[in-house]
Amino acid sequence: LFWLAGGFLLYRRNPPLLSMLTFANMLLALMCSLLQPFGPFLLVLGSPLIIALIANACAAIAEYGPLQLSPLMLLRGLREHARLLLRLGVVQMACLILVTLLVDAVLPDIDPAALLKPGSPGQPPVLPDTRQLGTLLLHLILVALAVLPAFWFAPLLTAWHGINPVKSVFFSLIAVWRNWRAFLVYVLAAGTLVLLIPALLMALFSLLPGFLGSLLGTAVQLLVLLMLAPMLATGAYCSYREIIVRHDGNDPRRGEPRAIA
Repeated sequence: LFWLAGGFLLYRRNPPLLSMLTFANMLLALMCSLLQPFGPFLLVLGSPLIIALIANACAAIAEYGPLQLSPLMLLRGLREHARLLLRLGVVQMACLILVTLLVDAVLPDIDPAALLKPGSPGQPPVLPDTRQLGTLLLHLILVALAVLPAFWFAPLLTAWHGINPVKSVFFSLIAVWRNWRAFLVYVLAAGTLVLLIPALLMALFSLLPGFLGSLLGTAVQLLVLLMLAPMLATGAYCSYREIIVRHDGNDPRRGEPRAIA
């Protein structure tokens, strides 16, 4: 909760920049998803660079305020450690593929593309049953639980501390494991704020007649896109400040963090 609150306060200091960066990240992800079959792989390779770029914006806003930013502040650690960040992207892709294969071996095979089967001409698509959706959700949760902790702090440890990819993944795992209760609260709070509440509001607004319901539903989507999604990014930066920097006492962009070394 403190990370989300801190993320909201940080977002308030420069909403245009943080919303623009988050929207650009989402747009890039959408474009890569359309460039099959190589686009998703390119997105995973470049994701550490993107995460470090957004974190640089958060750090610059927190340190210098919204009125003293320069483009060079957004590139700190990217030019010096670009190769390490790309190598981290390769490690992330390898881990993602390995974990996905392991989960596929444990759970019954399910094809996300087949969940919405096309119906007959002029008929709506055939919706998947509850069992299929439950299996897919369990699949995604297991992959996320295995991959996200390893790469939660890894891009910043590599970009700001110059730690090699394998070591940064290990340090990230240790840091998340030692603070799993805080992360559990963060995930539950973020899921409620970004997924559950907007879904309930959109379901409620869909009951309203005509243009009003459509307008309010669009407003909720814009709120999630332009405000709540950037708050997740700033909240992740606050978790780095709380766990890595606060317990270490070092400059957040210098040296190896003693707290998890």
